[in-house]
Amino acid sequence: MTATATRPAADRLHFTGDSEADRLIASDPFALLMGFALDQQVTVQKAFSGPKELRHRLGYLDPARIAATDPAELDRIFRERPALHRFPGAMARRVQALAQAITEQYAGDAGRVWRDARDGADLQSRLLSLPSIGEMKANSIMAILAKRLGVELPGLAELLPRHPTLGDVDSAEALASYQEGKRAHKAALRAAGKRP
Repeated sequence: MTATATRPAADRLHFTGDSEADRLIASDPFALLMGFALDQQVTVQKAFSGPKELRHRLGYLDPARIAATDPAELDRIFRERPALHRFPGAMARRVQALAQAITEQYAGDAGRVWRDARDGADLQSRLLSLPSIGEMKANSIMAILAKRLGVELPGLAELLPRHPTLGDVDSAEALASYQEGKRAHKAALRAAGKRP
């Protein structure tokens, strides 16, 4: 059984405050995954604006073309002011590695990560196998797919996190609440001696 979208998918994800960027990450699976790759040591707004800005600079957001780009050129593009990330060189490498994985494993179609998944556990495994996607990010992506993008898979609901994630964000106000909750969740993990 493969993923289906029986509930209507949101036309935007309210992560950036920029309508074009929010629509892109809702409609382009690679843009969504790239946003998660960039979501490290920068704000959610900065991370998920990155796909729109990279598409603007390159003229496309095609994983196969990004994978084939000269790494030095991609590094230069990430460093153009304003830089795409606080750590542009490292993130250029991460995004290129993600693009290579999507190209090699899914023929350049990032949506196949969930469309071809048999069930929730298979989806989780597929996400965790991608560069720059750890457990917390995989859980958030699954929540977004289930709660915002209408993806249904057997066993997916049981795997969704019980704490707030980006999957719960449906407005600018909800994003502010999520960011506050995320800080509290990470603090609790650190207090328990776990790595957030």
